[in-house]
Amino acid sequence: MAQLIIPTPLRKFTAGAATFTADAPHVGGVLNALAEAHPGLQPHLFDADGSLRHFIRVYVGDEDIEALDGVNTPVAAGTDISIIPAIAGGISHRP
Repeated sequence: MAQLIIPTPLRKFTAGAATFTADAPHVGGVLNALAEAHPGLQPHLFDADGSLRHFIRVYVGDEDIEALDGVNTPVAAGTDISIIPAIAGGISHRP
């Protein structure tokens, strides 16, 4: 089974669980299994058309899935998958 690491901001939708495991052949299957197990996560991960939201980054090991095969990136038993939500903020420089 692949292990998905859930970032702190999304753990309120998983009853505090920091990880999730699923037996799926690709990243999309693991993410779908997570959303089925924790329906409150669905709108935070996926758009209305079922696509992964653009501000959510998913990594398999150290590789962004966008540099691989996207949600079709294969996973094997023992694969670590990480969800990295975008973080905005900072200081703008104004004259």
